[in-house]
Amino acid sequence: MSQQQAPAASSPEDAVLSGKVLETMNAAGYTYLLVDTGINQTWVAVMETPVSVGDEVSYYQGMIMTNFVSNSLNRTFDSIVFSKGLVGNASAGQKKTVVPQKMLDKLAAAPVAKDMEESFADAVKAEGSQEQIQPESESGGSLAAIATFASVSVPKATGENAQVVGDIFTNKAQLDGTKVQIQGQVIKFSPMIMGKNWIHLQDGSGDPLQNSHDLVVTTNESPAEGDVITIEGIVRADQDFGFGYKYDVLIEEAVIITQ
Repeated sequence: MSQQQAPAASSPEDAVLSGKVLETMNAAGYTYLLVDTGINQTWVAVMETPVSVGDEVSYYQGMIMTNFVSNSLNRTFDSIVFSKGLVGNASAGQKKTVVPQKMLDKLAAAPVAKDMEESFADAVKAEGSQEQIQPESESGGSLAAIATFASVSVPKATGENAQVVGDIFTNKAQLDGTKVQIQGQVIKFSPMIMGKNWIHLQDGSGDPLQNSHDLVVTTNESPAEGDVITIEGIVRADQDFGFGYKYDVLIEEAVIITQ
């Protein structure tokens, strides 16, 4: 394709939206659906799935892309959701999540991100003009979201739970679910993707050949590219959001300690 407490709260990527299929077509291994959710009409792309006009479907809310060009369909979608699958499909591998109406309203009203992560665009634009990321590799980094290596040298944070980027990849199993501090330079900043700001952080450690030099962080903070910051967040290992959007390590709920 071209560019928690009880009950536990679902992340936006795990939210489920439902509606009636108004239009459907297959291309390049994907199924495109125009779904009427009752709030709006939304184009959704999933891995190729048998669907007919008039079917009632539920799909996992995913990443939104604007001005998406599908070469195989020879058309441009003003806005399209790349979902990891329809609820109930084996490929989705999850149970349906009950989504409060308040969350549905928020999702429907949220502004569409105009500057999606370029790496995610690469992963989903297999049929388009951009070079496709190889679907799987033995690299240690985020397969579908790796910023270019930057020549930086940032000292390690001084907190009790301080880590360097490379060691987080090496020790991801032991660190999974724990809170850590990392000091690094903001190499890339992508605002408000599914309600979060996404930061690529590098400190000079890690191995670019193994893609373990670049750490992706989600946060509500808004640092500028080039800033050297210290963040504290929770390590999440082996995060896979579908469509090649996969991370060996992700830091979530990060806050900036110093900037």
